Amino acid sequence: MAKKSRNANGRSSIYKGSDGVWHGWVTVGTKDNGNPDRRHVRGKTKPVVTEKVSKLEQQREDGKVRKAGQTWTIEQWLSHWLDNIVAPPAITENAWDAYSNAVRVHLIPGLGAHRLDKLEPEHLERLYRKMTKSGSSAGNAHQVHRTVRAALNEAMRRKHIVENPATLARAPKVDETEVEPYSVAEVKSLLETAQEQRNSARWAIALALGLRQGEVLGLQWSDMDLDAGTLLVRRSRLRPKWRHGCNGGCGHKHGGHCPQRIALREETAATKSRAGKRGMGLPDELVHLLKQHHEQQTREREVAAELWHSSDYVFTAPTGEPLHPRTDHSEWRRLLERAGVSERRLHDARHTAATVLLLLGVPERTVMGVMGWSNTAMAARYQHITATIRRDVADRVGGLLWNPSETAEGSTEKEAEPPQDG
Repeated sequence: MAKKSRNANGRSSIYKGSDGVWHGWVTVGTKDNGNPDRRHVRGKTKPVVTEKVSKLEQQREDGKVRKAGQTWTIEQWLSHWLDNIVAPPAITENAWDAYSNAVRVHLIPGLGAHRLDKLEPEHLERLYRKMTKSGSSAGNAHQVHRTVRAALNEAMRRKHIVENPATLARAPKVDETEVEPYSVAEVKSLLETAQEQRNSARWAIALALGLRQGEVLGLQWSDMDLDAGTLLVRRSRLRPKWRHGCNGGCGHKHGGHCPQRIALREETAATKSRAGKRGMGLPDELVHLLKQHHEQQTREREVAAELWHSSDYVFTAPTGEPLHPRTDHSEWRRLLERAGVSERRLHDARHTAATVLLLLGVPERTVMGVMGWSNTAMAARYQHITATIRRDVADRVGGLLWNPSETAEGSTEKEAEPPQDG
């Protein structure tokens, strides 16, 4: 039986055991109970084990040794990360929903059985390819990629893994979609058509000020000073989530249809970022529309009588309940159809407002304040220039370079003539 040689002061040891296999032990730190944390490696030859020992020693020196204790699977870690580390209020409800969808729908079914410390970039890349072949967009695959990268970054910070394979994996390329803003004629058509329906001021706010859907639906009358012509954005309406409160006896499939439904989230949340909380001035025409809207809402309250749900929301259903984002989006689709405007995303109204501000020469910092952007890079994403404007720029350049130049006095320069006699 081979005798194991011991090295003093926690130094590494390498020896050949009675089983004919070479073994190595490396002290990498201290366990929670105070005992030395000794890691074991093995191999068929001494050079193989020596290399493994050297790698562990280097990881120890770099502070990258995997933490002793529970060996997580991908499913266990992602579930723990979602439910305990990034659960609201650590991040916003909407951000958590995006992470949760990526984890539950794609990452756990596709990678959940892997050990956390054995996951490789190739595993992730095969998952992304499988998603795109199954019909998922490149953008969806990127969302999954960003989710697993964030989760594994946290695992690395806590030393459950020594490196993040998601930082090496290549996700499918996402092409930036060029979004053309609405033309002035289209905006006018939308505003005129909106006058024929309830909550017409809601669309004026979107097209003129560029507020996000949740920001508009989260507006309350206490956020507005119509005498001063100002508005304060400070919250966003969330998509409601419900569960049954009847123990399954109501007969409805979805919790939202249950007469005794119980809310799973708050109605609103803080704005998307600190920059999202902002005040802005209102054009006189918009102030007039909002005053008309307030009068209409007062009449609806009188008609609804005891059926009215009291709230301070600016835009509500006919009986006072806050508008559901899905209902709001359906109204937008119907408005586009009635106005004869081609179907586009509701968010494209925000592109339009941003473009108008930038084309009017409003300073970029001011535009950032109005739009609620947190960094200057956002401005470039919203500067969508229509074909008409591009043609105008080309004409101006042509006039500058090829038209005859003028003198300081405003006359066209000519070849100097010789002085006349007399």
